[in-house]
Amino acid sequence: MRPIALARVFVSGLLIGCGGGPSAGPPDPPGPGDPPDPVCGPAPAARSLRAQCGATLDFTPINAYAGDFPHVQDREDAVVLISGDCTGTLIDAAAGPVVLTAGHCVTAVGDEVLLAFNDEADPDGDPLVTNGSVIERAATPDYALIAPDQLPVVTPSPLTRTPSAALAIIQHPRGGPKVIATGAYLAACNGIVSYTDLDTLVGSSGAGVLTTSGGVLGVHTDGSCTAAGGLNYGWSSEAIVAASAYLAPGDLGDL
Repeated sequence: MRPIALARVFVSGLLIGCGGGPSAGPPDPPGPGDPPDPVCGPAPAARSLRAQCGATLDFTPINAYAGDFPHVQDREDAVVLISGDCTGTLIDAAAGPVVLTAGHCVTAVGDEVLLAFNDEADPDGDPLVTNGSVIERAATPDYALIAPDQLPVVTPSPLTRTPSAALAIIQHPRGGPKVIATGAYLAACNGIVSYTDLDTLVGSSGAGVLTTSGGVLGVHTDGSCTAAGGLNYGWSSEAIVAASAYLAPGDLGDL
């Protein structure tokens, strides 16, 4: 039985495009095949968390993945289901490994959450289920850090500021077993990382956005895809490290 979902806190804000400003005119509408405009700001209150990009939902169970995205099996053990309704990643930090997730996945600092590692079809890693305490939470950037009561026998994932052309998100959509989706990097500005053709659903919030070098580029927080395409996005690891009292500048690499 899945644990009871935590209450979510949603943040108001604006969606603005990269570049331009109050004096800039309206952008030209995209032409056929043009990429969408990247996103540079927190989500509105009516944010979309169900964000399938295109006509099909392209998820692969993590242990059935046979694609060419590197480091998947090296990094997937660090991905964790949080209280049955969000995803997080155990990350490497000088002060000690912590779970990184979205701020809207938890309510407040001091909250207790349930962390389930290795919740996947044909599990092959440490099946640890443990409690964790929220030690940091913010709305802008939208992130939270959770200290597990017990650490799993896994390798924490490193944070990176360096994007790659291809990206992946290992996630627990709808609180289900762990899957992977891959897509393309679009842009980063004002602390927001945007990506295209990379499916997510409710429950994917808080998942790490993984580069081909195996680094966590950011945390997925919001969906803007439709059946016609579009983009999804989240906050960059660089913005999160800059905002965090727990994470140090040295925790962010160029992997």
